[in-house]
Amino acid sequence: MDVNSINQPAGSREIPGAGGMRVYTIENIQGTKLVVSDFGAAAISLFVADRTGKKEDVLLGYQTPEEYLQDEFYMGTVVGRYANRISGDTVVIENNPYKLFTKDGTYHHHGGKVGFNKKQFGACEFHQVGKSGIVFTYTSPHLEEGFPGELKLEVIYTLGDDNSWTVEYKAISDKTTIINLTQHAYFNLAGDPANAIDAHELQINAEQFLPVNDTQVPTGILADVKGTPFDFTSSKPIGKDIHADDAQLKLSNGYDHSFVLETTHSDQLKKAAAVYEPTTGRVMEVFTTEPSVHLYTGNFLKDVQGKNKVVYQPRAGFCLETQHFPNAPRHDHFPSTVLKAGEKFYSKTVFNFSTR
Repeated sequence: MDVNSINQPAGSREIPGAGGMRVYTIENIQGTKLVVSDFGAAAISLFVADRTGKKEDVLLGYQTPEEYLQDEFYMGTVVGRYANRISGDTVVIENNPYKLFTKDGTYHHHGGKVGFNKKQFGACEFHQVGKSGIVFTYTSPHLEEGFPGELKLEVIYTLGDDNSWTVEYKAISDKTTIINLTQHAYFNLAGDPANAIDAHELQINAEQFLPVNDTQVPTGILADVKGTPFDFTSSKPIGKDIHADDAQLKLSNGYDHSFVLETTHSDQLKKAAAVYEPTTGRVMEVFTTEPSVHLYTGNFLKDVQGKNKVVYQPRAGFCLETQHFPNAPRHDHFPSTVLKAGEKFYSKTVFNFSTR
């Protein structure tokens, strides 16, 4: 997978020596290109124009398929069955205990030892008026990583002619289970991940965030952002307060926290965040049906070999992971992540790109 040659006509191609991994390129009428893989449903590249019309890749990613196989940072992949963290190793669902794989023996993390980010998805391309995309499918067997129920999952990526990238999830389980899915794309709207994203101006429509403990698991408190470094209610540079003398920032070496969009899950599509990159004029707006968005500023990237011979360092990219609250199974006042047997799960997030 030579991403230097990714600027190619729309379509798919199999990568030699990568276990049948396929890469798909989708292009809209504006020349915006989304490059994805059926391994982990990974978003590899997204070429978006700046204010002068120059198109650059605004996603972090890897140069070769082997690097995706070895990836420890969930680079551009779908995360599940349960994104983020759950304290402890056992969840009780309908009075039945289920033991989950834990990291360091203390918390479940991003789906377990081999989560959806390491699964090969089925893939089918589609083309409609004004949009095209890929439907990825995966069936997670009963008790995979400890979760009950055979879960049938669809992940739908759609690139619109209006420069929107829509991510939809559909799922159904034959047993009551828990589910929390997200897209773990790392963005750098300058198109230059050799430099940190500190100057990107971020606004988040949240008046509360979820403080974490020393294992970065939410404590259950909903804390007001006002008067803290977590106040993004008005747009400000990501790096403005990132070095503040704040216990939560020190725990995570930066931002790695969920912001509360709603305390009761409404299923309504709402604006979660907006990011503006001053040097290129690129703007990304994020809309979601999810009740929270998790801001991660790439704090633990260090000497990571990325695309085009760029070595990623801390804050080379940022993530805005739309999802339910981490650790929801431990806190009844958090929106529930329980999916009843036979019920249909649906979630939608839209990344809109423009310039100013």
